[in-house]
Amino acid sequence: MRVALAVALAATLAACASAPAVAPVDARAEPAFSAQGRLSARRGAEAVAVHYDWRHSTAADVFDVATPLGQTVARMRRDAAGVRVERPNEAPVEYRDWTALMQAVLGAPIPVDGLAYWVQAVSDPRSAADIERDDAGRPLVLRQQGWEIVYAYGDASSRPSRLVMRYPGSDPVEVRIVVDTFTAP
Repeated sequence: MRVALAVALAATLAACASAPAVAPVDARAEPAFSAQGRLSARRGAEAVAVHYDWRHSTAADVFDVATPLGQTVARMRRDAAGVRVERPNEAPVEYRDWTALMQAVLGAPIPVDGLAYWVQAVSDPRSAADIERDDAGRPLVLRQQGWEIVYAYGDASSRPSRLVMRYPGSDPVEVRIVVDTFTAP
């Protein structure tokens, strides 16, 4: 269950950026990027800590999950063929989309598609959102799709260096993400 939790949560929460000051990201765009970092997640009594490497574009995602010592435990892919999880020495497992993967593994509808926006501190333009901003106009708290995302910024960057995502309910989920690197072409 720990590996499944790691896979699901890592896929979900892949990347807040600690980058030099940049112009705010256009909420209508979903630019390509790569992000690497660490995340920890808790759901009930289950907890996990992993390293991730996420390469995102509108056409595909590749999300690698590794132990804190660097051993890759899973690769998640989204492309024209669908969404699948590949683990060492196991056959790939196919899912119809990210939401189905999250529901199967975690029992919660984690909106992975929205993360490409959230990690850049913008709301997913496909659904309504409530945003609280700091004095510089950067999002501090974003509420969307049942999730509350709390941002922290390490410097004057418009991209967050950390985020904490919480999904309430009878079996709440909390994920903490630190982004070590974020690169956008």
